[in-house]
Amino acid sequence: MDELRAGLQDSDGAAPPDRERAGIQSVEVGFALLDVLAAAAGPLMLRDLAAAADMSAAKAHRYLVSFQRLGLVLQDAATTRYDLGPAALRLGLASLSRLDAVQMGRERLPALLEQVGHTLALAVWGNHGPTIVHWQESPLASPVNLRLGDVMPLLTSATGRCFAAHLTPGRALHMIEAMIQDELRRLQAIPHAQCREDLPTTMEQVQALFLEVRQRGMARVVDTLLPGVVGFCAPVFDSDRRMIIGVVALGSAATFDARWGGAVEAPLRAMAQRLSGDLGYTPQ
Repeated sequence: MDELRAGLQDSDGAAPPDRERAGIQSVEVGFALLDVLAAAAGPLMLRDLAAAADMSAAKAHRYLVSFQRLGLVLQDAATTRYDLGPAALRLGLASLSRLDAVQMGRERLPALLEQVGHTLALAVWGNHGPTIVHWQESPLASPVNLRLGDVMPLLTSATGRCFAAHLTPGRALHMIEAMIQDELRRLQAIPHAQCREDLPTTMEQVQALFLEVRQRGMARVVDTLLPGVVGFCAPVFDSDRRMIIGVVALGSAATFDARWGGAVEAPLRAMAQRLSGDLGYTPQ
C-alpha cells in the first residue's frame, strides 16, 4: 500500500502532473452546448444546437436535460428551442461584477511590451477626456514625454481619436462637441495645417477621420501629437459594447513600425481583442 501511495506522488508529495490535469471529460463535452448557445443570436433547435456542438442530437439531448435541471438551459414549450437559463445569467453577471478591466490590462502589458519593444500605456475616459492611467516604458525605446494623468487631445492623438470615434453618437455630440471645436480652432491657426491630410480643420474632416478609425478598428497618428513620434491606440470594449480602455503604443518614428498589420499594430490589436473578449464583448 505504501508503494502504491508513493507511486501516486512525486518526490515533493504532489500528485503527478498527469493526475493534476485530469478532469471530467463529460463536463468539457457538455460545455460545448453552452458555448454554442452563448455565441448564438437567439434560441436554437435541438438539431442545430447539436450540429454546432459537433455531437448527435440524442447525445446533446441528454446533456440538455441535466442543464435544464440546473437552470443553465431553458426550453421554450411552444417552439421547443433551447436558450441559456437564469443560472447561466447569474454566473455571467457574477463574473462581470468581479472584473477589473484596467488591472487585467496592466497584467497583459509586460508580454505585449516584450513583443513590440515600445512604450505602452492604458487610457480611460476621465472627467476631462481620455486620460493616461498606466504607463510602461521600454528600456530599449526612445523616451516619450507623456506621463500618468495626462489628458490626450481628441484630434491629434491616437488615444483621443479612438475614444472620440467610439463614443455612442448621442453621447459623443453632448460630451465632446465643445472639445472638438476648441481643438479645431487651434489646428486652423497652424500654418499650412490644411495641407496635411492627417490634421482635420473642419467638422466634415473630423467625421471622416472618426469613420476611418471605426472602419480600421484602431487609431494611428504619425508626427501629429509629438514631433517624430508614432502612436497606435486599440479600443477595448466591455459586454455592453462600450469602449472602456485604450491600449496605446508609442515610439520614435525612426524605429517604430507604423504600418497597419505591422510588428506593432498586429500584436496590439490582438491583445485588445482578447481583453475585450475576456470582458464579455461579442462583436456584432
